[in-house]
Amino acid sequence: MDRFATFHDLAGRSVFITGGGSGIGAALTEGFVAQGAQVAFVQRSDASDFAAGIGARHGLTPLFIACDLTDVAALRTAMAQAAQAHGPITVLVNNAANDQRHAIEGYTVADWDRSQAINLRPHFFTAQAALPGMRSAGGGSIVNFSSVSYMMGNGGYASYVAAKAGITGLTRGLARDLGPDNIRVNALMPGWVLTPRQLDKWATPEALKAHLDRQCLKEHLVERDIVDATLFLASNTSRMMTGQALVVDGGVVVSG
Repeated sequence: MDRFATFHDLAGRSVFITGGGSGIGAALTEGFVAQGAQVAFVQRSDASDFAAGIGARHGLTPLFIACDLTDVAALRTAMAQAAQAHGPITVLVNNAANDQRHAIEGYTVADWDRSQAINLRPHFFTAQAALPGMRSAGGGSIVNFSSVSYMMGNGGYASYVAAKAGITGLTRGLARDLGPDNIRVNALMPGWVLTPRQLDKWATPEALKAHLDRQCLKEHLVERDIVDATLFLASNTSRMMTGQALVVDGGVVVSG
């Protein structure tokens, strides 16, 4: 990772990442550790070997906490455990999501509520839990993962698209409320990042070609593209950015 930018102020920072053991989240965990940050992450599935591997590569092992983030009480407990281990959380990355496709017909209230409990609800309650520690530390940075899916008007997963639009609104509201405490809140809007899950489920040759035809930059996104943008938003390099939606999609949508 020495070919990429180093954000020196992230060294020693207490960082908490949701869904930090797989996909983009795994790349985020390693990216922050490579900066010297003290990282804790939650993941429902076992990520002990993943965390140990990072420790072997970087000499700094992230704290893995098994947690189902739909259980808000358990999520709060995990954040308290992270703060006890590393000090007050000053960087919060709300990354976890589930973009499962679904039809409109037959989609139940329970299905909808579970989707929101994964894709939107945690972003508020993690911010709420991190607030006292960030205040005591003199500030912090919250990065909420949204998506360009709603900006593109994508179909096939309406509950996910609605949640991602909601994250942008939540981000702007939190930025206004938390700014006086020197807490910055920004949304990151990834395009189609070709994680193993995407390649396995939806990245057919036809779909890949059609998507690349829409991009200005003719190269598919990978996890590292999102890591660098997240490090930037977490770092004091972006100290006067808050309430913003940073699009990293190769030029599929145009904002502003």
